[in-house]
Amino acid sequence: MQLSPNEKGAFRKLLSFRVTIVLAYQVIAVVAGWHIYELTHDPLALGMIGLAEVIPFFCCTLFAGHAVDHYSRNMFGVAASVMLVLNSLLLAAVSAGMVAGNPAAWIYGAVGSGGIARAFIGPSYNSMFALILPRREFARAAGIGSSAFQLGLVAGPALGGLITGFSGKTPAYATAAILSAAAALSLFSIRMKEPPPKESAPIFRSIGEGLRFVFSNQIVLGALSLDMFAVLFGGAISMLPAFIRDVFHSGPEMLGIMRAAPAVGAMATGLFLARNPIGSHAGRWLLGAVGGFGLCIILFALSGEIMAAGILLVFSGICDGVSVVMRSTIIQLSTPDDMRGRVSAINGIFIGSSNELGSVESGIAARLLGLVPSVIFGGIMTLGVVAVTTRLAPRLRDLELRDLQ
Repeated sequence: MQLSPNEKGAFRKLLSFRVTIVLAYQVIAVVAGWHIYELTHDPLALGMIGLAEVIPFFCCTLFAGHAVDHYSRNMFGVAASVMLVLNSLLLAAVSAGMVAGNPAAWIYGAVGSGGIARAFIGPSYNSMFALILPRREFARAAGIGSSAFQLGLVAGPALGGLITGFSGKTPAYATAAILSAAAALSLFSIRMKEPPPKESAPIFRSIGEGLRFVFSNQIVLGALSLDMFAVLFGGAISMLPAFIRDVFHSGPEMLGIMRAAPAVGAMATGLFLARNPIGSHAGRWLLGAVGGFGLCIILFALSGEIMAAGILLVFSGICDGVSVVMRSTIIQLSTPDDMRGRVSAINGIFIGSSNELGSVESGIAARLLGLVPSVIFGGIMTLGVVAVTTRLAPRLRDLELRDLQ
């Protein structure tokens, strides 16, 4: 990448923010999932963690995008990181028995406030990404940014599982608080020249402009919809505590390792694509990657053996890594600068909320169909989504990135 010293320094700090905030978030996710399943032994209770997060996230994210576009790109990200510090400390107090009342209710409440914080993190990161980097470097930088994200997804679950297994839940939650504080400091330390705040349109009109842009652009809408439904139906990860405990008969250490497995594949893919960006047939690569992800999820459910299941999760991460890099590049190249916060927020609704809604769907399906059949059903639905998108979004299917430069 050809960047000036100032651009390199700012980009490193932005990547540091992304790694540490994802590490913190994943530690909380692993420990809270194990904590809830330990209390309830109910797969549906795992799904409800997703619902507890997605409702406040969904309610706040469009307003977060408006705020980032019209006021500050980084201060909202700093405030969200501080909120996660407080969340982690609350969860540590709950696990230590220092808070009266139903522990599960406190966990769901903390997860819900974490959803509010996460609503601001994506718009802040994506808006600063576009301000720090020249447009010609977006494709390569998206690969590096994806690898940073996946590094957090690799190390976070493993870290959370290992600390929980060897030291307990309270030290694991405390570790998440330290990581969140480090993320806040990284983002706060970035010095860059922000464009002057644009005249603030009425908030609902501003949000409507972002929605109209997304829904009138077949390429952006197709990319977002493809990933949304793939994540919604292909979310086997949320059921991993049940698989680890009831199918593979293992403990939280293995849960952390298995949660990290997809991110190992995705991180390696992001690093490869940062050096070797996909230049042609971008749309077909995106569709093929999501189809491969669905196939891996089906085979994971059928594997019945922990080593094979782990390898299949790594391959699912490779497919997901291609999908994430292609989607990020397409959206960054397609979005006007003054709409990045709002489009990122809408992207968060499509992609971020589908993770949590996918947890709910997986929990309900596991209750109705059984654990293994529910994951197979989700993988088949993912393949169906790819087939429908291929037919209904020809501009995305035939997309070449040079058309967006």
